[in-house]
Amino acid sequence: MNSEEKEITYKTDNSYSTLNALTEHTKNVWFVCHGMGYLSRYFLRYFKHLNADENYFIAPQAPSKYYIQPKMHVGANWLTRDNTESGMQNILNYFDAVFAAENIPEDVNFIILGYSQGVSVAMRYLAKRQLQCSQLVLHSGGIPKELTAKDFEHLSKDTKVKLIYGTEDEYLDAERIVQESERADELFGDRLEILPFEGKHEVNTNFILEIGNYSI
Repeated sequence: MNSEEKEITYKTDNSYSTLNALTEHTKNVWFVCHGMGYLSRYFLRYFKHLNADENYFIAPQAPSKYYIQPKMHVGANWLTRDNTESGMQNILNYFDAVFAAENIPEDVNFIILGYSQGVSVAMRYLAKRQLQCSQLVLHSGGIPKELTAKDFEHLSKDTKVKLIYGTEDEYLDAERIVQESERADELFGDRLEILPFEGKHEVNTNFILEIGNYSI
């Protein structure tokens, strides 16, 4: 038996979600990448407490959907260790299409936030496309091993980076927290602010509110 794995290219469609309206009054535009098991429209609930006139949110949708037991809720996943490179290339192309559709103005504070698994895709996109942002928020997720400080040399000296994690996060033990903190320091140096909080693997809306208010 001769088994062979082949690869093809084809066109596909995907959705994304937004919150509020992009107007002349918008001061902050957020690009927020959800964690595993989320859908983009539900992830946006964590941002509804920010000023709607001044904050506009774009939440891309992870492409791989699945049922979550036991209630059979639908969740989604960005990447797995299988075919990661080609999977990430598809995500890069998808993010490009989202950015082209949204046409984000240059005179706003642009904030990139990744939560949990969303950290890896957000960081890879920022590095691959050499984007500028006012703030990069890395919330409870792992930094991709292949990224180096050189991948982020393009960032303005004014760009701020925040590493947020819960001290009781069931996916981040003490050793992993030290490792991720050291990696973040290697990549971002003086730009970096580490913000631990008492809590588990959950979105910290208090920090999100602080980030939004500070940016304004």
